[in-house]
Amino acid sequence: MTVELMHPDGMLEQTDYSPVAVGTGSRLVLLAGQAGVTPDFKPAAPDLAGQVHAALRNIVIGVRGAGGDVGDLARLTFYIVGWVPEMWNEVLAGIARAQESEGLPAPMPPLSIIGVAALFTPDFVVEIEATAVLG
Repeated sequence: MTVELMHPDGMLEQTDYSPVAVGTGSRLVLLAGQAGVTPDFKPAAPDLAGQVHAALRNIVIGVRGAGGDVGDLARLTFYIVGWVPEMWNEVLAGIARAQESEGLPAPMPPLSIIGVAALFTPDFVVEIEATAVLG
């Protein structure tokens, strides 16, 4: 594993994701924003939780395609249409599904959520960018 997830003393106490990731590999993988879509560009689900799950699955496919795995993920940035904090539980539900089906770590790597007005098409409600460090 090339990424060590950390939670230094004195930082905000949280359990869903680690605030710090330290990469020790030699290859940096930058994934373009992944929406919750099927390979034929159709929404994988109508709801936020389903699209978060599908977008994370697409990220795992990308990281594995680059020769890495889920333990190499160092950072995630979520872009969510119409973000309000009340959406957090749906985001967590999608993450939990991806942790179960794709083996993503718990807690997750550092993540940020940015609210946006729109994505590529109105059918998409989330897009997730990822950074991974491979050995």
